[in-house]
Amino acid sequence: MEVFNNPSKTIITCNRRLSPYLQHEIQRLGFDIKRGFATGVELMASVNDCIRLNLNLRCASQVLYSLKAFKASNPDELYEALSAIPWEELIAFDGYVSVTSNVNTPTITTPLFANLKVKDAIADRIKSKKGLRPDSGPDLHRTVVHLYWQDDQAEIFLDTSGETLAKHGYRKHPGKAPMLEALAAGVVYATVWDGQSPFINPMCGSGTLAIEAALIATNRSPGLFRMNYAFMHILGYDEAVFFAERRRLKTQLDKQRVPKIIATDLSREAVDLAVMNAKTAGVDQLIEFQVCDFADTPLPDGPGVVVFNPEYGERMGIHTKLEATYSRIGDFLKQQCAGKHGYVFTGNPDLAKKIGLRTSRKIEFYNGKLDCRLLEYELYTGTKRAAAHE
Repeated sequence: MEVFNNPSKTIITCNRRLSPYLQHEIQRLGFDIKRGFATGVELMASVNDCIRLNLNLRCASQVLYSLKAFKASNPDELYEALSAIPWEELIAFDGYVSVTSNVNTPTITTPLFANLKVKDAIADRIKSKKGLRPDSGPDLHRTVVHLYWQDDQAEIFLDTSGETLAKHGYRKHPGKAPMLEALAAGVVYATVWDGQSPFINPMCGSGTLAIEAALIATNRSPGLFRMNYAFMHILGYDEAVFFAERRRLKTQLDKQRVPKIIATDLSREAVDLAVMNAKTAGVDQLIEFQVCDFADTPLPDGPGVVVFNPEYGERMGIHTKLEATYSRIGDFLKQQCAGKHGYVFTGNPDLAKKIGLRTSRKIEFYNGKLDCRLLEYELYTGTKRAAAHE
C-alpha cells in the first residue's frame, strides 16, 4: 500500500482558535488548503508531504493521513471494514501500534472499545498474513492509527505525528502554569509584530513567548528539536526524505537580522528556567533576560510590541492582588510604552477591566478549556487624536 508518494485527504489538527494561524503556515509552505475548520485544516498530501508538514508547523497538533472512509453502524462493521486494509504493508509484524480516536456513535458506550476493535482488526490481519501480531499499547512513539467515527460514518487515518506537535521539544523546564508552545506561537502571530522591531515580554515566566518570538524571527522550525515521529515507523519510510528536510531547515536559519527580544520576571527561579529553555532552543544569546519588576523592564525607543501573559486566576474570582497587578500593567503600558503596541493575554475579563485602557482588538484564544482573549492596545503619546496629527 503506497502512501509515501500517493496524495490522500490529510487533516492537520490544532487547538481551537489556532486554525487561522495554522492555515497561514500551511499556505506559506506552498500547500493548497481544501477547507479550514475550528480545530484544523484539510488538504491533499502524501506521507512524504506530511514529513515536511510535521517538521515545519508551529501551531499544529497532529498530521493525519486518511487511509479509508466507510460506513459502520456497529463495532462488527468497523472491524470488517478495517480488516480489509492491507495493514501488513504498513506496519511491521514485530512492530508496535497504538490507536487514538474521536468517537461519537450510539452503538458503543466507550471509545476504548472502539480502539480495541481497531487494534484487533490490525493485529488479526497482520497475523493472518505474517504469522505474528505486532505489540500494541498507549505509547505514541511508534506507529499510530487514528479512528474518526461519527454516527455511522467512519474514517481511519495514519497519525504521522505520534506525540503532539503542539509541544516543540525545547521546554525541559516548564515552570508554573506554562503556555503551550503552539498557543504561544499563535499569540505571537496574532500581534502586529514584524519580526524586526523589538519584542518585549515582561512577566515572562518560563520564557515560552519570548522563545517562540526568537524562533519565528530566526526561522528556526520545530523539526530541529525532534528526532522521532510516527511516520518513521510506517513500512516504506525513507529516512533520506526526513534528513533532506532537516538540512533544508538548517540552511533557512536567519541569524543576521535578529531583533531585540527582552524577557523579564520578578522571580529569579522563573528567569533561570527561561534561560535554560532558551539554551535548549538555541536562542539564549538572542534574548536579553533580566530579573526585575515588570515596571522596570528596559524599553528600546521606537516601535515594537510589549506582550504580557499575567496570572488570571479563576475566571469568576477577583483577587485584590491581581486587580492591583492589572491596574499597574495598564499604567506601565500607558506611561512607558508610547509608540508601541501592547498586548495582555488573559482568561479573566473582570481583571482585564482593571487595565483601564481602550482595546483596539480583542483576539479570541483558548488556553486549554479556558476562554481567553489577547487584548491589543495602540499606545500613543497623549491622545489618539493628537498622535494622528503629529
